[in-house]
Amino acid sequence: MKCELKETCYGCAVTEGHPFHGGCVLAACCLSNGYEHCGKCHNEKCRLKEQMIAEYCMLGIEDMEEITGLNACKGSYINLTYTFSSGQAVKLLDDDKIYLGNQLSKKDSSRYYGIAADESVLIVSEYDADGSNAEIIVYKKRNIKR
Repeated sequence: MKCELKETCYGCAVTEGHPFHGGCVLAACCLSNGYEHCGKCHNEKCRLKEQMIAEYCMLGIEDMEEITGLNACKGSYINLTYTFSSGQAVKLLDDDKIYLGNQLSKKDSSRYYGIAADESVLIVSEYDADGSNAEIIVYKKRNIKR
């Protein structure tokens, strides 16, 4: 997996794991393994990525397409607005933080699943192609194992 933000975040060591002034799930993992930039560890099997994929698979969401990879995603790009039954609109992610996530097709539907995770939370949402009508499917606290 290649970090798509590598050229704009300035590197894990330089930013002390806080590119864009937010945390980075990849930087935290890579720095703890002695890498200076998250792009360096992705030539090997990424245990963090494999662990997160396994956690998503354990949820058993039958109509979600197979997860074959996770990408570095800046919160501001994937931070959907959810409207609760009370009418309150909320966003669950930190715009400046880097998460691991992906967009997956919902089988036999025009909707999508969005997945995003960091050290402390794992989220699955469902939404229309333009990101509207977002619904929270899973919001789960997690404990990362390194």
